[in-house]
Amino acid sequence: MSNYAVKNIDEMEAVFRGAFKRARAELGVESFGMQVIDMPANYENYPEHDHAHDNQEEVFLVMRGGGEIEIEGERFPLDPDHAARVGPGVKRKVWPGPEGIRLLIVGGVPGGTYEAPDITKLGEPDPMAQG
Repeated sequence: MSNYAVKNIDEMEAVFRGAFKRARAELGVESFGMQVIDMPANYENYPEHDHAHDNQEEVFLVMRGGGEIEIEGERFPLDPDHAARVGPGVKRKVWPGPEGIRLLIVGGVPGGTYEAPDITKLGEPDPMAQG
């Protein structure tokens, strides 16, 4: 593998109807998680979740659009002027605003080794694919 990669985000392999770009795998990143998520305006179905199962913390950075991030029931702005970090056992949910949102989500395991989940690997089946 080369020591660099440059890819067009919209041409990256994606799942969940194209919303979840497999950016980590497309760029060959192995030491931390990194995905690009596109959500349409006012989308409500981003799952509330935590990462207690894999001890991963996440950082949310907006690439375009905006909205809010709900952390343990409290909402905070999520736009190009705000970034959010959420620890492993803390519930989080993203609420896109009227323009939708494109997020870069970076994750890692504090003091540990990152192990890429299957859903982030190139060629893995899309859970939403009709079969």
